[in-house]
Amino acid sequence: MKLVRMILALIAIVVVGAAAFTAYAWFIVGDGKETGAPQPAAAGAPASLTDPVARGEYLTRAADCAACHTVPGGQPYTGGVAFKMPFGTIYSTNITADKETGIGDWSDDEFVRALHAGVRKDGKPLYPAFPYTSYTALSRDDVLAIKAYLFSLPPKHAPARPNELSFPFDQRWGLSVWNALFLKKQRYEPVQGKSQAWNRGAYLATALGHCDECHTPRNAMYALKRGDALSGEVLQGWKAYNITSDKTYGIGNWSEQQLADYLSKGHASGRGTASGPMGEVVQYSLQYLTPEDIGALVTYLREVKPQQGSAGSEVNDRPALALASSASAPGAEELAQGGLGQHLFQGACSSCHLWNGQGRQSEAAALLGTQAANDPQAHNLTQVILQGSTLRTAHGETSMPSFGQAYTDAEVAALGNFVLTHFGGKPATLTADEVAKRRAP
Repeated sequence: MKLVRMILALIAIVVVGAAAFTAYAWFIVGDGKETGAPQPAAAGAPASLTDPVARGEYLTRAADCAACHTVPGGQPYTGGVAFKMPFGTIYSTNITADKETGIGDWSDDEFVRALHAGVRKDGKPLYPAFPYTSYTALSRDDVLAIKAYLFSLPPKHAPARPNELSFPFDQRWGLSVWNALFLKKQRYEPVQGKSQAWNRGAYLATALGHCDECHTPRNAMYALKRGDALSGEVLQGWKAYNITSDKTYGIGNWSEQQLADYLSKGHASGRGTASGPMGEVVQYSLQYLTPEDIGALVTYLREVKPQQGSAGSEVNDRPALALASSASAPGAEELAQGGLGQHLFQGACSSCHLWNGQGRQSEAAALLGTQAANDPQAHNLTQVILQGSTLRTAHGETSMPSFGQAYTDAEVAALGNFVLTHFGGKPATLTADEVAKRRAP
């Protein structure tokens, strides 16, 4: 009898949960029509783009759809990109106009509902790996412009790869509770008293560019900690750094030119080069924005509430060991100490990065002042050593080879620790065990 009661209770929970989601979908989410809402002045593509498809292309790039829905070397927008979450792996889906495996038979209202409420065509909720908690702020006009552009491209047949989630996270109906708690379904409204450029930047950063989704910490339920907005977070092994206006831990001391260069070119003199997911953002999205929109983003980021970081993660742009080095050799005292990390740097890194960290031929190879060389946990430094890095923009290509196959975990740790102490003045705390965890697929 006890077993029967447990089974009946479980069935009841499932039924109630399904009913709760149905109620949520129909009474809170709605049908996606939302007619009559005016287009905010901050929304839309630049006025110079009058062709509807061209407008949609600009907005699609600003929303960075390609980075999440295109496997490197694969067909654009056909999905299959893996997102490794604490509760399993989620794969992005095909968003081409293919009617069988894509969104070719989605209506306007169904597409709007997906971006505004996180509900797919069949009425089931989408996982918040899809940033609908940010896209919900997009205007309906902009959402439909994105759809028009996607539908202008050739349909591609690409079946979705099944997600790999453990119970109970594989039960989609449970997301109705999550949405009720954490989804603020509201369009962007311009902030009174702020400039047109600031409001434009806010729309680009919070709605289209969804910067919060990577740069804002998450709570135990994987919801954004809005009170700590843009203060930095680690996702899939990469650190999205603090991009608030804090002058010690954020970008408050960056010049406007440095910010504009980093966003549009992927490199800022004295600050480093974008890699990993941020490199993809620049390559697929930010480099295509107009100078005016880049300027708007800079205006907005300049005023983001400052957030402090962890003590010890401050950027040291005058580390003693690097300053004591020449371009061709480390200082005499450090040279005499030797060590595995120094030996590896000499053999594989010094010819491009130089011992003084200034970089040879290209500023992109400079290490002084970079956040990667100043992060005590060495998140991005480890990933770049393991995976390498490539960034392609209209300004050229920068790349660094991968050493993941050539070096053992102990060697990667030794090299990472050398870079931290030499170019960041940070303690050497990276271990082989930690490298092994970050290397694991």
